[in-house]
Amino acid sequence: MAEKPYIPHPIDTSRVSLSEVQPLLEDLARNAHEVWAQKRIEDGWTLGPRRDDAQRTHPCLVPYEQLPESEKEYDRALVNQTLKTILALGYRIVKR
Repeated sequence: MAEKPYIPHPIDTSRVSLSEVQPLLEDLARNAHEVWAQKRIEDGWTLGPRRDDAQRTHPCLVPYEQLPESEKEYDRALVNQTLKTILALGYRIVKR
């Protein structure tokens, strides 16, 4: 019997607005990069001109501010969707 193909069903966040937490987005994107970079460095990766899994080099092992805009957008998109999902699930984000 053939397996049915996996069909993802993410939480619908199409109606969620992030206007109230927009300033948080960039801080979280920056932190996401810092966490990623820290893990890579701990795993023995170093800065290199291109990603090379065998040599463990990556061109994005730089501070967030030095990333190409396309890489920053990747981090922002991940954080954006995460924040929207939190709100869609009924949680609130409150600044203290």
